[in-house]
This record gives sequence, C-alpha cells and structure tokens, in this order.
Amino acid sequence: MRYICFYFQVHQPIRLRTYRFFDIGLNHHYYDDYQNQYILRRVADKCYLPMNQLLYELIQTFGQRFRVAFSISGVALEQFEKYAPEVIESFKLLANTGAVEFLAETYSHSLASVISKEEFYSQINLQQEKLQSLLGVKPSTAFRNTELIYSDQIGEYVADLGYKVMLAEGAKHILGWKSPHFLYYNVRNPELKLLLKDYQLSDDIAFRFSNRGWDQWPLTADKYVDWLNNIDKNHEVVNLFMDYETFGEHQWKETGIFDFMRALPGRIFSHSDYEFANPTELIEILQPVAPLHVPYPTSWADEERDLTAWLGNDLQEDAFNTLYSLRDKVLQTNNPDIFKDWLYLQTSDHFYYMCTKWFSDGDVHKYFNPYGSPYDAYINYMNILSDFITRIDNILSQQADKELNVTKKQKDDDINKTTNKSLKKLMLKNLLRKIKKRIISNSQKNN
Repeated sequence: MRYICFYFQVHQPIRLRTYRFFDIGLNHHYYDDYQNQYILRRVADKCYLPMNQLLYELIQTFGQRFRVAFSISGVALEQFEKYAPEVIESFKLLANTGAVEFLAETYSHSLASVISKEEFYSQINLQQEKLQSLLGVKPSTAFRNTELIYSDQIGEYVADLGYKVMLAEGAKHILGWKSPHFLYYNVRNPELKLLLKDYQLSDDIAFRFSNRGWDQWPLTADKYVDWLNNIDKNHEVVNLFMDYETFGEHQWKETGIFDFMRALPGRIFSHSDYEFANPTELIEILQPVAPLHVPYPTSWADEERDLTAWLGNDLQEDAFNTLYSLRDKVLQTNNPDIFKDWLYLQTSDHFYYMCTKWFSDGDVHKYFNPYGSPYDAYINYMNILSDFITRIDNILSQQADKELNVTKKQKDDDINKTTNKSLKKLMLKNLLRKIKKRIISNSQKNN
C-alpha cells in the first residue's frame, strides 16, 4: 500500500497601509483595514468556505479514508475572528471529523527561524495557543515552518520542542538522485522525521492547473491518478503540499478546480492502491530510509528553492536585520500595542514584496505584490519601522525616567527617614536629660 499526504497552508498577511515619511511620529496605525477586510472576505467566499464544505462532504462520503492536513498562521486566525467568523466554524466542523490534522507553525508566518531561536519558539507557542482556543484542537506533534523553510539546524530546533515530524521541500539540489517519496530524518536529531514535498505533482495543481499553454492542459482526475500510478511501486508516499488559496483564489472556480478536487479521492480509491494519511500517522506507518543533510535553508519558493524570495537583496536584508535588532527592546517595553505591531511586522510577505527577481519567477512575484515596485515596498516598510523604533525608544525613555524618579524619591525618603530618626534620637536624649535634671533637683530638695 502507498500513501498520499495532502497538506494545505492557510495564511493571509495583515497588509500595511501607505505610510509616508510625514506620518512618522504622528500616526501609529500601520495597517490597511479596508484592504485587509476586503481581501479576507473575498478569499473566504471564493476559497475557504466552499473548499471547507467540499472537504467536509468528501469526508462524509469516504469516512476516515480521506484525510487532509492544514497549518493556519496566527495572523490569519486573527482576521478570521475579526472579519469572517464563519470560516472558524467551518474549520471546527472539519476538526470534529477526526480526519483533519492541524499542524503547528509560526504565529506571524515569519522568518524568525533563520535569525532568532527564542522568537521562533515564542511564535510557535502563540500559534498553538491561538489554534487551540479558536478550534479546540490539541497541539499536533507535526510542524510546518513558514514557506516550508528547513535546514539541519532549524530541524534540530523543532525537534528540541518535542515535534516528531516536519514538512520540507523535496528540492533537487538537496535530494540529488534520491526521491521525495520516502520518509527521511534530521541528521542532527534522528527523532525528527521529514516528509518532502513532490513539487512536480503539487505544482501541477497549484500553478499549472488553469494554464492553457501547458501541454498537459486540461488536468483531470483520471489523468492525475494515471500519473500517480506511474510512480515506482516501491515508493511509499506522495506528499502534495500547496497553498489552500489555490482553490478558488489562485485557480478560480471557473477553471474546474473544485470539480477536479471533488472527483480526485474517488478516482484514487477506485483506480489505484493509494490511501490517504496525515503527517503524524505516516511516521507510525513508515520507516525512515536515510538522513537528509540540508546545511543551508531551503523553501518551496521559486526555482531556487531557497530564501532569496525574502532575503535576496540589500533592501530585504536591511529591513529584516533592522527589525530583528529590536527584539530585546520590544520585550523591555512590556507594551501590548508594541508587541502586537512587532508580530505583524515580522510577516514574511512584507519582505517578499521587496524582491527584485524579474526573471523566471517575476510573474509570480508581481501577482502577489500590492506595491508598484520593490523599492516602494521597502520605503513604505522602513517609514513604518522608523515610527515603530521612535515609539519603542519613547516608551523605554519614559520607563527610565520613571525609574529615575522612583530612585530619587526613594533616596529622598531614605534621607527623610534618616533625618527623622536622628531628630527623634536627639529629642529623646534631651528628654532624658531633662528628666535626669528633674530627678536630681527633687532629690536635693528632699535632702
């Protein structure tokens, strides 16, 4: 028996408003509330609600045989709460079937794993708490990092938190002759198992499905299952990882994407030897075949499958390093508004918008970019960051002044206490002297 693991990423950034130089110091609200609500509602209506309903119906039809996995960023969950609470209810419905697994990830959909282990851990815990409070699901032992970012070191971080399996990209330059259709393990901690994305079959759905110039268009469930059957019979698992927004948003309903997905499980069950399984189930079923050595971070983005979509130029590096240099100060403020903005500003999308790749992946970057150019994105972000830094410095300055005043008051109090104590001693001494004189005087009179 062979297995298929369907995993969907659910994420919506909290988009920034146009923030000009002259706003610095005057306006501390950084977010485009109208666009955030508009886009969230649009994607909810086009993707989340109809696709959740479709998956629910498939589970009702096939029972526990059909299984899928999700990860949902904390910032997406926040926006569901605010703009589309019915999406949360639909995810709850899926969770209650027992056929859906919700994986851990970073709260902000951030790049924290490549710069700060402490911040990385903090965000994982925040995301799990949010997921549990809204959906009522128990924390999973499966982890999926932002944009499928993985390296040996990041895997070790994840294993140290107790996670048993992590998703990663089946990048050619990492795998070499090896296949993504097996279970692997982290070289530093063999307890962490790795499931690798089959990017060819995943991207056939996520990116090429509606491309009429593609030599395999149109893609049908029958054709797709034939491709699955052509995989070597000794291969054990096909991992299909993709953005959930593929369904209805990136690939519109009119392309037939929902019809394809509705037909696919039944075709797999009737015309193949595959079964569906979720990440934590697969590590109980399969045995890892080898360690996977990934010295430098990989991701599922672009042809390079690395971090250059977010950290590939000087603009991105400057914005990224400036932001994370503030972490200690942010924590020192102990200010909930500062901490909220700190989380929102870490979202990887902000750095993605600054990407200057205009070659093989240019169209993809332009599709997801609300700015006229990467330079506009950088200037807007740095204006916001300048105001954010000013706010942090002001709060810390006020705290320092307060502590100074407290210290001064304490010293004044100590001086007053010492003075009062001395005065009391002097008064007592004088009183005793007077009493002594009176006693002596009385004694002499009696004699």
